[in-house]
Order: sequence, then structure tokens, then C-alpha cells
Amino acid sequence: MQKKPLKLINFSLILCCLFLLQSCDLLQQHNSLTRVLDEGVLKVGTRYGSTTYYVGATGEEGFEYELAQGFADYLGVRLEVFPYYNLNDMFPQLRQNHLDLIAAGITATPQRSQDFKFGPAYQDVSQKLVFKQGRTRPRNPSELDGSFTVTSGSSHAESLHQLKNTESEWRNISWRETDDEDEEELLQMVLDEKLDFTVSDSNTLNIMRRLYPELSVGFTIHDTQSIAWALNKNQDDALLAALIEYFGMVRENGKLAVLEDKYFGHVRQFNYVDTTSFLAAAKETLPKYQDWFEKYSADLDWRLIAAMSYQESHWNPRAKSPTGVRGMMMLTLPTAKELGVTSRLDPEQSIRGGTQYFRKLLRRIPERIQSPDRLWFALAAYNIGLGHLEDTRVLTEKSGGNPDLWIDVKQHLPLLRQKRFYKTTRYGYARGDEAIRYVTNIRRYYDSLVYLSDKNSTDSGN
Repeated sequence: MQKKPLKLINFSLILCCLFLLQSCDLLQQHNSLTRVLDEGVLKVGTRYGSTTYYVGATGEEGFEYELAQGFADYLGVRLEVFPYYNLNDMFPQLRQNHLDLIAAGITATPQRSQDFKFGPAYQDVSQKLVFKQGRTRPRNPSELDGSFTVTSGSSHAESLHQLKNTESEWRNISWRETDDEDEEELLQMVLDEKLDFTVSDSNTLNIMRRLYPELSVGFTIHDTQSIAWALNKNQDDALLAALIEYFGMVRENGKLAVLEDKYFGHVRQFNYVDTTSFLAAAKETLPKYQDWFEKYSADLDWRLIAAMSYQESHWNPRAKSPTGVRGMMMLTLPTAKELGVTSRLDPEQSIRGGTQYFRKLLRRIPERIQSPDRLWFALAAYNIGLGHLEDTRVLTEKSGGNPDLWIDVKQHLPLLRQKRFYKTTRYGYARGDEAIRYVTNIRRYYDSLVYLSDKNSTDSGN
């Protein structure tokens, strides 16, 4: 047998080793999770918006942002957020692996599922046809007489195209698609009467309507759709598997429910009259008392104290309830005496006393309870008393809930009305369901005041 030259054998071995090394490198690069872990960074694309990502007074905020930060912490890497103004700029970045995933409150539509992988669904939304109150409500497509615009590349545009191709009543309907305005800007254009109709997801609309109650719903464009994070379809499933584990964990430990309650739990019920009255009072009445709210709030946010006062008295210094509580902060006579309030009808004294009492309650909430739950517990205690709140926390723990989470405790507050439960408690009967409404309303008023004051600061800065 003729032997191969030694040099040829060595060269073949070198080529083989190089091939194996390159294959290992390619395999490592192809593993989506390994790449993230090696780089120590999770690159997430999102959209600017009240339901997704924004920079607030305390830094980066938003439902999607907090979820993404949780996933980065779960992986043990740093989160890097890339916010975009429209979807058409974001999707190509995911295809080119410049982003690891998109967390932007997007719906997992059939068309998008052809181009991307989606993680577990974590919310459901519907699409609403929106117009400004005052014009005739359109109840079906045939009544869409006017300018109609949606964001290009959105699930709204996709739904409209599908309806046009499948439903006869939509065949003659036309609309414009734009990259220049996002969903919230289009809603603002409807308010400004620069546009007659647009489409909005129910989440976004719920938040916008607490500030702009004139936004009205004509009819539903698309029933329930699932929201999920998008990943590159051409990569392996390693990152997707980690994502599935993460969402399973936050569902099981309640963190997903806590975040949903934080951002959406207080805005899903809309009352036009109440919202309109509050916004009018914030403009006309609040300025008379704002200096005192700011003066006595100290380490607290004055807008939270102002929201409490509106819930208590609608900023009426002479307000009185059938139970005898009085004034801007509706103090009882014993509480007023304890706080040195000589006249409950004096607005400055009432604001000072109410703020002092709320701060006292807040200090008595266990330190282990995280913010913002500490605030919600203190608000509930202001309404029904600290004793009844503690009774409810005991009931919550006995039933397997977490007594340190507002989302769990508020589910048990109505039990204080039921004899078989309140007879086992220390302080007995209480209208616990009213405490839920109390906290929910204050959260809604507070969010509105934050938005209005930030808007005024921006406008004055311009």
C-alpha cells in the first residue's frame, strides 16, 4: 500500500481541526441564549408609550420595561433598552439580530407569526374604533364617514386589511396608514379634531381615557388578541425556552399579576362623568390649595395627598359625611384633636392634619412590604382603619394568599362584610369593598395629576 506524504496528512489534519473549531464557534453563535449570557446583555426593543416604556420622574418605567428588567435579572445579565417610535423601524432590527427580542405590547397576529417566533401570551386586548364624543357614534363600517388613520405596520392595519378582504361591509372602506404618528398621537389628533377615526388597543385606550374622557368607542374592530414578546424566527429555541420558564415563574409567584395591577388595575373601569368632573376640578379648584398640599407633603408626593383629598371631599373645605367626618381630608373629631387641628373646616389645617395622619399610618405598615403596595395599604387603612386592614391581611394569609401584596389583600377585603369571616376577626365588620374603590379611585386621580403636572412643566419649559 502506498503511503500518503506526511505533509499531506498534516495539512488534512489542520483543515479538519479548523473546520471543527469553526463549527463550534458557529454553534455557539447560533445558540441565542449562550450569546446573551456571554455578552452579559439582553437587548430589548420596545416602543415609547404609557403602556410600554417611558422615562418618568424616578427613571425608566413602563409595564413592558419592568417585565423585561425582570427577565434580564432572571438571566443574570444587564438590560439594554432600545426604544423606537414605530414598529416598522423595530422589526428589521430583530431580523438582523441587533435585538434579542421585542417587548412592546404587540399582538401575536397570524401574519406576524409567519415572520417571528412569539413567547407565551401574557395579556389580552381588543381593538376599538375610536372617535370624539359629540359627533354621531358610528356603529358599523358603513357609518365611517370621515378621515380614518392607523399606524402602519400595526396589528390595527393588519386587521383592517383582513376585514377588507373577507367582510363585504368593509370592501368600500378606505383609510390612511402612517409612520409619522404613533397610536397615542393619533388619539390626540382625534381629540383635536384633526382626525375623525382611529383604532386603539383597549389597554392604551383605558389609560388615555382617564385623561381625555371625550375619547369614545364606536365599535370593536377585533375581539380578544394575545400580547406576547417577539423573537427572531431564524434562531434556535434556547432563548425562547428561557422566556417560557420566566413567564411560568412570574405567573406562579404572582409578579405578573402585581405588574398588571400596578399599570392597568385602576384604569379598566371608566366613568365619564367622574373623570370629566375631576379634570375640571384639577384645573379650576386645585390651584387654590396646591401650595398647602406641596407644603405639608414633605417626603410624600403632594399629588398623592391631593388625590386623597379629592376622593374624600372633592376639594370642598366644608364637606361633611353622615358619619360626622369633615373637611378637605375628612377627619374624625378625635383624630383632629390628636393632630392639633382646631378647625376641621379650615383647609390648611385639614390638609396638614390629614397628611400627618396618613404619614403615621404609612410608618405602621411593615417595612418588608414593597412600594407601591405600602402606599395602597396605607390608603386602605386611612379609609377603613389599620385594624380592619390587619384583619384582612390575616384572612389573606389563612387562605393561602400573600398578606404583603395589595393584589391579594384587596381580593379579601369584601369578606369583612360576611359574618362567617368577620366574626373570626379582631375588629369585626367593615365595608371592605369600599376600601377597594377608595384606593382604586385615588390611584386613578393620582396618575392623572402626575400627567397634568408633568405636561404643565413641559409646556412652561417650551
